[in-house]
Amino acid sequence: MTEQPATPATRDPKSALAVLAVPAFDDNYLWLIHDGHQAAVVDPGDAAPVLAALAANRLTLGAILLTHHHADHVGGVLELAGAYPGLPVYGPARESIAGVTHRLAEGDEVELPQWQLIFKVIDVPGHTSGHIAYHAASASMLFCGDTLFAGGCGRIFEGTPAQMSQSLARLASLPPATAVYCAHEYTLSNLRFAAVVEPGNAALHERIAFETAKRQRQQPTVPSTVGLERSTNPFLRCGQAEIIESLQKAGRLQNMDEVAVFAALREWKNVYK
Repeated sequence: MTEQPATPATRDPKSALAVLAVPAFDDNYLWLIHDGHQAAVVDPGDAAPVLAALAANRLTLGAILLTHHHADHVGGVLELAGAYPGLPVYGPARESIAGVTHRLAEGDEVELPQWQLIFKVIDVPGHTSGHIAYHAASASMLFCGDTLFAGGCGRIFEGTPAQMSQSLARLASLPPATAVYCAHEYTLSNLRFAAVVEPGNAALHERIAFETAKRQRQQPTVPSTVGLERSTNPFLRCGQAEIIESLQKAGRLQNMDEVAVFAALREWKNVYK
C-alpha cells in the first residue's frame, strides 16, 4: 500500500465524533476515534504514526482499545502508554498483552464518557483464540481487528473453522448500517477471490469497480458496512448455491455442512493468488 497521511474515514453527522484512518506498515490501518480534542486508538501496532497523527490534529490520547495480541496490532502500546501516563488500555482477557489495564470478555462494556460512547465487547475467536471486537450501537461502529475484512475474513491461526464461522455470523447479525472498521487494506485481493467463487453476483462486480476507483485515488476502501459485507463477502455467504458449486467444481468440497463449506472456502483463499 502506498504510504499516505492519515485521512478522515468517516464522521457521524449527528455528533462531533470522527474516525481517522492512520496507515502503518504495508497495509495496516490504525484507527483514531476523536472529537477534535481527545482520541482513542484501536490496535496501535506502531506508536510513531499514531503520535504523528495526534500531533498533526492537535489531539490528546485518552484510551487504547486492542482486539488481539498480534504484534502489528499491539506493538505501539507501551510507547503510547509511556507518553500518556495513566492511559487506560483495554484488551482481550484470554490473551496476554503487555500494558493492558482492563481485560475484557463477551458482554463487557467500554465506556468512553467524554463522548457518551459505549462499546459492547463481542468474543470472536478464530483468527486468534481470544480475539474480541468492539461494537458501539449508538454510533453504528464495529472495530473487528482481523476477524471480518472488507470482502473477506482473517486466516485461522489459533481457533477452528467452526469458531471463525460462528464469529463471522455474529458480526453479520449486527444492523446493516453498522460501519465495519477492519485493520488491513486487503479489499481488492479479497474481492478478486470473491468474484472467482461467486461470479454471478452483480453487487460484487459493482463493488469491485467502486473500490478499484478508490485505490486508484489512494483512498482507503474501509470502512465498509455490515450490509455491504452480507451482499458481497463470500465468507458471509457460504450457503449460496453458486459458492458451493464453485467449491465442488474446484474439487475442494467433500462435505456439505455449513462449517465444511466455510473451511473449504478459507483454505482456497489461503492459496489464492
